[in-house]
Amino acid sequence: MKIAPGPADGARFASAWSDLATVGRDQQRGGYSRHAFDDAEMAMRSWFVEQAERRGLQVEVDRNANIWAWWGTPGPGALVTGSHLDSVPGGGAFDGPLGVVSSLLAIDELRVRGFVPSRPIALVCFVEEEGGRFGLPCLGSRLMTGVADADQVRRLHDPDGVNVADAARRVGIDPERFGPDPERVAMIDAFVELHVEQGRLLHAADPSAAVAVGSQIDAHGRWRFTFTGEGNHAGTTRPADRRDPMIPAAATVLAARRALVDHPDAVATVGRIVPNPGGTNVIAGSVDLWLDARVATSEATIAVVDAITAAARLEAEAEECTVVLRRESFSEQVIFDPNLGLQCAQILEAPMIGTGAGHDAGVLAPFLPTAMIFVRNPTGVSHSPAEHAEIADCVAGIGALADVLGRAGQADGDSRAVTP
Repeated sequence: MKIAPGPADGARFASAWSDLATVGRDQQRGGYSRHAFDDAEMAMRSWFVEQAERRGLQVEVDRNANIWAWWGTPGPGALVTGSHLDSVPGGGAFDGPLGVVSSLLAIDELRVRGFVPSRPIALVCFVEEEGGRFGLPCLGSRLMTGVADADQVRRLHDPDGVNVADAARRVGIDPERFGPDPERVAMIDAFVELHVEQGRLLHAADPSAAVAVGSQIDAHGRWRFTFTGEGNHAGTTRPADRRDPMIPAAATVLAARRALVDHPDAVATVGRIVPNPGGTNVIAGSVDLWLDARVATSEATIAVVDAITAAARLEAEAEECTVVLRRESFSEQVIFDPNLGLQCAQILEAPMIGTGAGHDAGVLAPFLPTAMIFVRNPTGVSHSPAEHAEIADCVAGIGALADVLGRAGQADGDSRAVTP
């Protein structure tokens, strides 16, 4: 079923990709900042709806603000693909939108091949996958599956104090409808997500391969440390009189790096620190710090966080500060459906690799068969303006997604019937 991409395929991709090139550009950070229900993300959503309707797909927005575009009559046994449109602050162009653009172009490719699905195929754009505005990653898929509590989600707020409910209402979305959607989940027979690789495991597995198939997602989570001391004058307060919460905060950053000595397969990152009140000549009264930790298993991830927390508490005590730790999100290790993954790898003749990055496919995995296709990232850089994928590799990803959808779309409502 596979075909060799030609020049026209690259032109189609470049044309679709250029539509998004100016949406949500971040003039301060570089890259893109597109967050749930802000103007940039809403422009991206409008673009997707227009593109889907141009292709004759039936578009709907579910109760949790996820957008669906159906090829065929919506119903049980559906084969679903897609990704997300939002970004981290100052993120790259490919993380999320590549999967959405590729899903549209894969439909085009299947139609060029003369393919007619024997069951419904849907494209989905999940809302707030990155958690860049409200702090909870994979918000749309977590709400849909019931993993996230709708009341708690509605109360989440962004750095400007705007909560999810008010942000949704501003763009015409009713937040009172948020909540589990078991009927929709039950309609999905399998979910295949295409994504740019975030790392270079594909290169290590096969330097000549343009795509790979996902095997697992490492356990990962986000923790918020709040250090509280005493605000004071930076120029008149002697060191002996200080209760400076920035000291244990700084020690926590170093502890995150040092913890990896005993856990060489782990990653732990402090990517955000917010002092209050934040004046240059002010000793902060409190400091909020966010830790991201990821290891293959849940037990190992918790062990890393415990080691970092112990160091933070020790330094806070020495500085006569207090520390409060809150877990903002946590995802167990995900093993993608072995049968579906192996079949995808055989269809594409592609290697299988794991990832430390979270995805909506990982949230859906406990509820239904899921798989991921990764497109080569030559540098491995992601969550950065330098994130990149070559057009030829993106086109190969479109062809790979079309191959998988084409084979699975011939099965009669059972992903286990997908055979190479």
